[in-house]
Amino acid sequence: MGQDRGKYDFYLGLGLAISSSIFIGGSFILKKKGLLRLARKGSMRAGQGGHAYLKEWLWWAGLLSMGAGEAANFAAYAFAPATLVTPLGALSVLVSAVLSSYFLTERLNLHGKLGCLLSILGSTTMVIHAPKEEEITSLEHMAKKLVDPGFFVFATLVIIVALIFIFVVGPRHGQTNILVYITICSVIGALSVSCVKGLGIAIKEAIAGENVVQNPLAWILLLGLIACVSTQINYLNKALDIFNTSLVTPIYYVFFTTSVLTCSAILFKEWEHMGTDDVIGTLSGFLTIIVGIFLLHAFKDISVSLATLAVSMRKDDRAFPAANGMASHSTYELLHNESSEGMEDREMGLPFDNVSRRNGAMTSS
Repeated sequence: MGQDRGKYDFYLGLGLAISSSIFIGGSFILKKKGLLRLARKGSMRAGQGGHAYLKEWLWWAGLLSMGAGEAANFAAYAFAPATLVTPLGALSVLVSAVLSSYFLTERLNLHGKLGCLLSILGSTTMVIHAPKEEEITSLEHMAKKLVDPGFFVFATLVIIVALIFIFVVGPRHGQTNILVYITICSVIGALSVSCVKGLGIAIKEAIAGENVVQNPLAWILLLGLIACVSTQINYLNKALDIFNTSLVTPIYYVFFTTSVLTCSAILFKEWEHMGTDDVIGTLSGFLTIIVGIFLLHAFKDISVSLATLAVSMRKDDRAFPAANGMASHSTYELLHNESSEGMEDREMGLPFDNVSRRNGAMTSS
């Protein structure tokens, strides 16, 4: 019965994680559509500090979609380990990239499509080899984890980095560097996932009949989650308003996943019980995702598709025989004809015209 219950929880968490990616991927498109409508109306843009998007129904639809996705994600963390749920967020990259090409006319070239595919393959590899977190069944156990010196140092560094980016780096480089606002969302996201995991445990205890309302840790986790999610929404809106959606989504995924996996490794001590093959598999999967993100980002301005690739290959096939001297006979005939014309011109006393014709023939050949 315990094994059956474990399998049920695993597949339930897996289904919730997949549905979460679909909702979140679609929310990026709805929010972007709303922000574009505001820009056409001349309203102050979110990237400039405006909040006119609060009056746009498309933006609210995107927010509700993201809320549904986050709720499904929240439930997934309660049933499955973070190392399973977090990598599946790559599906939101695929959903967002495909939908943006249809509804936002943000063209996704061949490199971008390969990047999405590599992101999915890397995420699958990470899920297969992901470490299993320690079992935490109560808020008391969670409290001991949160006061661990390693996690305390990590959380302090995260808060310091976030404050530096918010008050120092953001005002200077936030409008030109895509990594600034995404970094803020990502490092704060590591703490939000920890809060989600703790609240999931609290909900399980409440369902089992435990009195968690009087536990101060539950309220601390709730307030921390509200603060983290509010910060993420604010700076994610700014990134979406300024930069291309097909770039914001995958880069945010890489940074967010890195932060969450690091936080989970420190908080839940996951890597201590991993074998060598699982370590290699996890790192390989994550590097595959990074390569996919690089393809999406580095070649975004190059117009490459299967059609243009086929045309380029046909051109290479036509040029290949000439490169090996197969076209020397036709070139000789062309020069020979021009030489005959040059002989006639020489008889007419036009040697310079003869030279220019020869040069022209050689250039044409």
